[in-house]
Amino acid sequence: MSTEIKLSQSTAIRLEQARGKGMSDAEILRAIQAKDVAAFDAVSEEDYKYDEFFSYADEHGENLEAAVQEGYRITFNTRGGLGIWIEKAFGLQPERDFTVGEGVVTGLKLKPEQAEVLAKRLASNWVITDSRDVPEGQELILKLRALV
Repeated sequence: MSTEIKLSQSTAIRLEQARGKGMSDAEILRAIQAKDVAAFDAVSEEDYKYDEFFSYADEHGENLEAAVQEGYRITFNTRGGLGIWIEKAFGLQPERDFTVGEGVVTGLKLKPEQAEVLAKRLASNWVITDSRDVPEGQELILKLRALV
């Protein structure tokens, strides 16, 4: 990847929500290329609709097509937003599969390939401070960079 593709937390959550609810990257790309909001109707949730998905991306210079094809990094993660993104990206449940605290995420168990995706997507205001091998793959601790 020659230049890193940046997405807002909100856009990244919606992209991972679509993937998590069964839309293939090819289907997502077709919807993006056609700017077809209706294509996301089946994966839309009350709190995460796609009404302004394209206009927000256009207004903020987010290259959705490249983000799907090449990957992306989130520009900034709030603690709550990071928990939601983890939930959408990996199908995990907060408080059951991991804990989001004040400036820290603990108990996050990911397969090695998921941990690699997390490391590439995580906004620079968060860091992976600890990783240990567990039967599921890796157990990670994430912290706000300011607290490290």
